[in-house]
Amino acid sequence: MRRNKMRITGAVAVSAALALSAVACGDDGGDSGGSGNEVTIGFMGDLTGENSGLVIPPKQGAQLAIEQYNATNPKVKIKLKTYDSQGKPEQATSLALGAVKNDKIAGLIGPAFSGESQSVGPILEEAKIPSVSPSATGITLAEKGWKFWHRVVADDAAQSAGVGNFVMNSVKAKKVFLVSDNQDYGKGLADAIEKAVKAKGAQTQSDAVDDKGTDYSSTVNKINQFKPDVVYFGGYYAVAGRLFKQLREGGYTGKMMSGDGSLATGLIEGTGQKNAQGTLISCGCLIDPTGKTNPKAKKFADDYKAKFGSDVAIYSTEGFDAATAFVEAVKAGKTKPEEINDFLKTLDIQGVGKPIKFAENGELATEDIFIYEVKDNQLPLLGNSNEAKVS
Repeated sequence: MRRNKMRITGAVAVSAALALSAVACGDDGGDSGGSGNEVTIGFMGDLTGENSGLVIPPKQGAQLAIEQYNATNPKVKIKLKTYDSQGKPEQATSLALGAVKNDKIAGLIGPAFSGESQSVGPILEEAKIPSVSPSATGITLAEKGWKFWHRVVADDAAQSAGVGNFVMNSVKAKKVFLVSDNQDYGKGLADAIEKAVKAKGAQTQSDAVDDKGTDYSSTVNKINQFKPDVVYFGGYYAVAGRLFKQLREGGYTGKMMSGDGSLATGLIEGTGQKNAQGTLISCGCLIDPTGKTNPKAKKFADDYKAKFGSDVAIYSTEGFDAATAFVEAVKAGKTKPEEINDFLKTLDIQGVGKPIKFAENGELATEDIFIYEVKDNQLPLLGNSNEAKVS
């Protein structure tokens, strides 16, 4: 997931790297990684900020994976230490320095968002600490040339391509209207999807709304005049809910769709349950409590609900799988950061979501995009974007 805090200046990254160098000069000589019978793995993301609802599920997924591993009484246990960045790149930078220097983490699950990932990446790279993000989808992260960075979710380019296939092949749209909140994540996603559907022959129009606004009648009028088969909104569920509610009340009867930033029941609350029925959402994350995609998914969902008293949610599966990558490394006897990183390059297993296998640039080898559809007050999985059928 890309948050609107994407921009991090090169100056901040360089300052962070220099700070790490300074810290290293004053080091006590201790190595990161395992010491005796315990290895510390960090989790970083917005745990108490305004977008914490998107990060607590993957944190809980990671927690479950490590608790289940530790319960087997292994020779080397894993300690999970959390770092609450509140999604802020500058805060994440400071936390990362402390995690490397003071806590001597052997690996990091996260950061959750792309902006903080861009700020933390140089620090982890210099310290040679491997990371696996459950949810950072920014396209450029894989273009940095980092050797210690990985993620278990497809990027926004894959989401755009998946949505393009679904909208044209399953919905059979001929006219698509793109709306964004004019922020980095929302505009980038909407623009990419417009490009994808135009390449497949769809007519398109686009508009942007104020993410702080409440009256979207101008955009609603443009949409009703264009009469699209699909309206796709790039942005987060609070704005999507207001827009979709006004669309239905304004007489629009076509399909409404949004991306991973809207994959939350808050979308239904904002749109109104009646208005929201049939709304479609795309995401690189897998939420599969019934085991529709693989048997491991159902067991994970059952274990998650038993542990936390709630259903699996956005990126909880990816949090479990990111932690599992580190668990497998420790199980294989790899407790030092560079050893773990080398192991991650060879990992090839089926996760509770997707297969966990990384390309050379840290990307997940598979780039599945999944489609969800509002039914009653839930957001059940329709299926892979290449196979899902609208109801």
